[in-house]
Amino acid sequence: MAAATHAGRVAVVTGAGRGIGAAIAAELAARGARVAALEADPALAAAAGAILCDVADRAAVDAACARVEAELGPVDILVNNAGISPKHDGKAAPVQEMDPAEWDRVLAVNLTGAWNLIRRLSPGMVARRRGWIVNQSSIAGKAYTPIVACHYAATKAALIGLTRHLAGELGPHGITVNAVAPGRIATPMVAAAGGATNAAVVAETPLRRLGTPEEVARAVCFLTGPDAAFVTGQTLDVAGGWMMT
Repeated sequence: MAAATHAGRVAVVTGAGRGIGAAIAAELAARGARVAALEADPALAAAAGAILCDVADRAAVDAACARVEAELGPVDILVNNAGISPKHDGKAAPVQEMDPAEWDRVLAVNLTGAWNLIRRLSPGMVARRRGWIVNQSSIAGKAYTPIVACHYAATKAALIGLTRHLAGELGPHGITVNAVAPGRIATPMVAAAGGATNAAVVAETPLRRLGTPEEVARAVCFLTGPDAAFVTGQTLDVAGGWMMT
């Protein structure tokens, strides 16, 4: 049984309908947090009991956050997990073939979506001088991998920069801002890439396996827990040594 390291805290986790986001929400709840899960897919949101919210829609974000505050109280923890990585017949689009609308949508969800939540929830954290923010980056934001397209890599790199800047900006107010950078994690999205693709990544990973959503969730709980009270502005790889940088 997990220790109650997060008791008394309210957490918001985006993209929490399945995969890594669902694991993060479950782990935070197991550690005593009151968790609000946000999810853009109606079917996933209904199945998970999550609040339906497209993080790229600023009005929807504001409404969802207001609902969380009314039902659970002021938000202490924000985990910006929502993200998309479009594929075409299982492959990422090369830059010269990419639809501009796809570029815009990926940036809107992966990067602007995180900013929308931070913009809305950080003022309360500043006022209370208490808060923990974790942004979901990726190894693809630190090193080249053909598995993803340029829009995804760009957003994940930008989240690392956003994390470092906000750690400096919000640190004097008692708020830590960190990121996690998962490698290849066994999720439905990764499974859709096919066995050969994942086997190739496993062969390049020193620990010789895919990670699990629960392992990423435990990293997030570390960064939002008491053992990381003096950790901010950092990006923690959860990648089994894949593409060590």
